[in-house]
Amino acid sequence: MSKKAAGTYTKHEIYGQPALWRAVYQLILEQEADISAFLDPIFCLPGLHIILSGAGSSAFIGEAAQGLIQEKTGICCQAVPTTDLVTHPAHYFHPQHPTLLISFARSGNSPESVQAVAQANKHCRDIYHLVITCNKDGQLLKKSAPNGLRTYRLLLPEKANDKSLAMTGSFTSMLLSALLLSDYQNLRAKQQILEYIIAQADCILAQQKIIKLLGEHDYDRVVFLGSGPMLGIARECHLKLQELTDGKIICKYDSFLGFRHGPKAVVNPKTLLVYLFSEDRYVFQYERDLALEFMQSDRIIGTIHLGQYLSGDPHERMSISFSKKTQGYHIIPATLIGQLLGYYKSLALGFDPDNPSTSGAINRVVQGVILYEGNPSYNDSH
Repeated sequence: MSKKAAGTYTKHEIYGQPALWRAVYQLILEQEADISAFLDPIFCLPGLHIILSGAGSSAFIGEAAQGLIQEKTGICCQAVPTTDLVTHPAHYFHPQHPTLLISFARSGNSPESVQAVAQANKHCRDIYHLVITCNKDGQLLKKSAPNGLRTYRLLLPEKANDKSLAMTGSFTSMLLSALLLSDYQNLRAKQQILEYIIAQADCILAQQKIIKLLGEHDYDRVVFLGSGPMLGIARECHLKLQELTDGKIICKYDSFLGFRHGPKAVVNPKTLLVYLFSEDRYVFQYERDLALEFMQSDRIIGTIHLGQYLSGDPHERMSISFSKKTQGYHIIPATLIGQLLGYYKSLALGFDPDNPSTSGAINRVVQGVILYEGNPSYNDSH
């Protein structure tokens, strides 16, 4: 049997995402009645609080989705990593408020995933669970209560359970699921939006040759900038490129406005800036101003423009415009730019993108976490 080529799984999982999104959409349509039966009474609860939670990339799903979900549902929505819920549950769970905890997990085997659910059950009098996961054998799924009045488990298609170290299809399919479920009463109307984002993804994937050349380019820092929901995508992109290159490429993320307040100091002549522009014209004005400022700078090696057209940038290495309105769903295909940059830079540096951590510093499922008994509170004394 021939040896597997470097990055075989990662490449397949990146390029297979449009087909995966169709499968996820079809899966949710098939469960439409059960989803409605579960969410209808919960979304009517006075004072309901939604918490979106996961660890690592799974936490960034919540960061990207929280504003869009709150806007769509009118319900207070907060993204809190499981890593924070485990150590400081009293800071986030409020006994007097009914709470829907939406848990995201690729494997469901991270110790914090199960522990965050336990902390929610302990600290909330009126708790509901929506589990979105990619692994039928994961501990989160196995230890969750069966579907009923207080729990609903959405197991995504097997292809969402990435085999490679980095989360790619698992991230975008769980993010798509979260956005669809936030507007579950209008699922059938999302078919056109699904086609829009698949077309956008195809535009990005078609830039393979350019991104491969970028991977061979001499940069050692990359900054991803986004606003609102796209800030969560910028964070995911920065992690993707950094972990796929085993930390050889130092990555940062920020909002366009926030980047001015100190973080801009990270920029040097070997920095690539990736602009994840908003589709909102009002927001884009603020983003454009920073991009125009960098047009006059000789302190960067290049820029990538994604989402809006901005002419005249002498540093531009790639530009992809999204012409269709997607009601915020464009954040899903935008994630591919970080995945592709990470994949091709990993190959250029001589790594195997499927398992780039030569030191073993990072693993597909987190290692070394010990869970402790107790009742954590900010009032605890040392």
